[in-house]
Amino acid sequence: MKGKWLGMAALVVVGGVLLSIASCGRSQQLVSIDIQPNVYTFGASNIPVQANAGSAVQLRALGSYIHPPVTKDITNEVTWVSSTTQMMTVNSTGVLTATGAACGSTLVSATLQTNTSAGGISSSGTIVTGSMTGNVICFAGSGSASLTVTFNGAGFGSVTSSPPGFSIPCVAPSPCVGVFAAGSTVMLTAMPTTSSTFGSWTNCTPLTANPCSVTMNGNVTVIATFN
Repeated sequence: MKGKWLGMAALVVVGGVLLSIASCGRSQQLVSIDIQPNVYTFGASNIPVQANAGSAVQLRALGSYIHPPVTKDITNEVTWVSSTTQMMTVNSTGVLTATGAACGSTLVSATLQTNTSAGGISSSGTIVTGSMTGNVICFAGSGSASLTVTFNGAGFGSVTSSPPGFSIPCVAPSPCVGVFAAGSTVMLTAMPTTSSTFGSWTNCTPLTANPCSVTMNGNVTVIATFN
């Protein structure tokens, strides 16, 4: 009889251990992700949008778990995505950077897919996502206009400006933007690489000569073609 009771006691102990393990598994369930800061704004109404290029902020992803409640920094575990990469980008470590190419608002998300909980209990591939809002204030000043240089063709080269622009000169295929006084004239010069030739301009006069000129009566986009 005594042995029987000892056996039952052992089963109770084992059952308690197994229950504890299962409980530990459930305690690591991720239920939400909070991004800090939740809203971040680049620029000001008296600053040209292009001047924000390269401005950055470090985002943090905080994961909330239950059973019992606990918060963990999972910044380097989540997948970061910017919904408008023309406006701002976010890298794998959560650094949010303004491109200087557009203004407005965009949604930035942090997502984590968990196949199992930290305790080894299957969570069926749960996907948890958190988000924040990134803003770039549009320029409301007067007396200036932006000149955007883009590239076309299979060749390579660079474009310089006189006077210099904000991010001009630039090298194909990456575009660049300059801010100049309204009504002023900007001279652009295309310089092909040794394996390429200059083809023509779009929205710059004359179309096939170097340098060409652009009158800044408003925002304008110029295309340089290298063959």
